[in-house]
Amino acid sequence: MVASLVARSFTRSATMTASRGFATSAVAGRDLVQEAYLRELKAYKPPAKSADAHKGQVRDFHAPSPPKAPEAPSSSSLSSQLEAYASSEPDHADAPAASSSSESSSAAAGGSAFLEEARADYPKEEAHH
Repeated sequence: MVASLVARSFTRSATMTASRGFATSAVAGRDLVQEAYLRELKAYKPPAKSADAHKGQVRDFHAPSPPKAPEAPSSSSLSSQLEAYASSEPDHADAPAASSSSESSSAAAGGSAFLEEARADYPKEEAHH
């Protein structure tokens, strides 16, 4: 019986403190910093700008001059240019040098000699059973 009285008193005190913990007051709900910030934000007036404030920041636009049409060459200048091209020799810059004549002879022998040398470098594979 004593245990039941202790248990009842314990549950009563627990419920009373729990109910007190959830109570709120109007004073705790106010945020003084937020109210001061909003008040200052509403009272802010930006400084007035003069009408010539953009003068140093923006350049005046000037459209570029239109391009000139290329001149059409005359038929006599075209024919002389074609004759000069036909009579010119082709460039021999891509021709092999005389010192690499041994390389060019091995290239002429074909790719089979190269493949045989490459196969000789690898070890022979034994048949797997």
